[in-house]
Amino acid sequence: MVTIGTEALDVDGLDFIGGRVCLDFANTTSQRESGSARERLHGYEDLVRWCLRAELFGGTEARRLLDEARARPEEAARAWRRALELRESIFALASAAARREPPPAAALELLNAVLSEGMGRRRLRSAECGLAWAWAEAADGLDWMLWPLAYSAAELLSSSDVERVKECGGDSCDWLFLDASRNGSRRWCVMEDCGNRAKARRHYHRSKESTGQDPVREH
Repeated sequence: MVTIGTEALDVDGLDFIGGRVCLDFANTTSQRESGSARERLHGYEDLVRWCLRAELFGGTEARRLLDEARARPEEAARAWRRALELRESIFALASAAARREPPPAAALELLNAVLSEGMGRRRLRSAECGLAWAWAEAADGLDWMLWPLAYSAAELLSSSDVERVKECGGDSCDWLFLDASRNGSRRWCVMEDCGNRAKARRHYHRSKESTGQDPVREH
């Protein structure tokens, strides 16, 4: 059990609905265009907790990273800020792909910079069914968890699956997901959340148009 700071409730409540870890990482904030974005990664501890939930590493690695972060708080803060920069680059690239727009040059440059650092750390290691790819973590580094995130984004954006990347159709929701539906009809990040709110808005407007007045709403 890894015990981290009080802000972690925001991280623990996040749904992993993206279909790829890079999209789930991009979804650690929302409502970017509203001017009051809802941030879930409030610091390095939240970043570690999220990566642990995403199974980028286990409890042993998480405890070591947290111990190092407490000993080197300034470096941990830099790693957290770089993580947010990578997250926004992934979001910009995936959002552009969802809208069939060219990839933003600055976002692509940052993604490539993180990739170039991490690709030399890829290793084949023994696994239950033979060999599997793994990452050789930097012994004293605090931001090596960014390598698999960058690799996940590069792998998705350069594959045919990029055509299935979508952005939630909910108002002020910019969560990204991979549409795995057979007919490519998925519109919402979570139907029970954004989908139901959209249905409620449509019902409200239809009722208002038919009666000429605001419908009575329960509280």
